[in-house]
Amino acid sequence: EYAPIGDQFLTGANMWFFIEEDIGGTVKTWNQFVKEAGLKDTHSILGGNIEGVNYDTKGVDAISKLPSKMELIAQIAGAVKAVPTKVARVVKAPGMKVARAIK
Repeated sequence: EYAPIGDQFLTGANMWFFIEEDIGGTVKTWNQFVKEAGLKDTHSILGGNIEGVNYDTKGVDAISKLPSKMELIAQIAGAVKAVPTKVARVVKAPGMKVARAIK
């Protein structure tokens, strides 16, 4: 169930974004446009409704700084790839020490 959008979102100029995945990229692009156009005083983000929950300006800003879905997938893939390499180093390390000692 979705929370009703409050009056705080309906003051002044309104721009509605329907974002599927990349919230951070959209917010970053919007803020860059507003800065370049000199519209920061009149066109700043007042808040948002994400997955049925209303967020104020700080909430939307905090959510926009989270990693995107693709960034998370890349981080997980990197971590999964690193595990076998670390295990191989640990397994190989005692043999290398013995070989150095004999040499």
